[in-house]
Amino acid sequence: MKLIIAEKPSVAQTIAAALGVKGKQDGYIEGGGYLISWCVGHLVQLAEAAAYGEQYKKWSFDSLPILPEEWQYAVDPDKGKQFKTLKELMHRADVSEVVNACDAGREGELIFRFVYQKFRFDYRSRCQIHGGITGNTDLIIR
Repeated sequence: MKLIIAEKPSVAQTIAAALGVKGKQDGYIEGGGYLISWCVGHLVQLAEAAAYGEQYKKWSFDSLPILPEEWQYAVDPDKGKQFKTLKELMHRADVSEVVNACDAGREGELIFRFVYQKFRFDYRSRCQIHGGITGNTDLIIR
């Protein structure tokens, strides 16, 4: 099963139509060996400075730069349901590939990578196709 992660629901629907996938579920579309889901834009983002310690709740210029040993990520509170759906899909035993279908370019790659980082997903455990989507025609998608 291939899990395709798009940046937003409309792109996921376009991909599903191009691949003939019609099984709409809550937060994803399934069929024909594909699971197609989406991030709803910036689903995961860098945590606020306060997440790194009490001293940063009210930081000043004297405390800059803030360079943590390990970056922390936070889920947008309004997008928790879709986050849970993606997490469950990414960890399904039948998923053999995770495909980045977010927009091509830095922002789309960032959206996809932050999701991967938040799940602490092992990049090597599943085949991953890079690139993102550069257009929404059936030919480009397939």
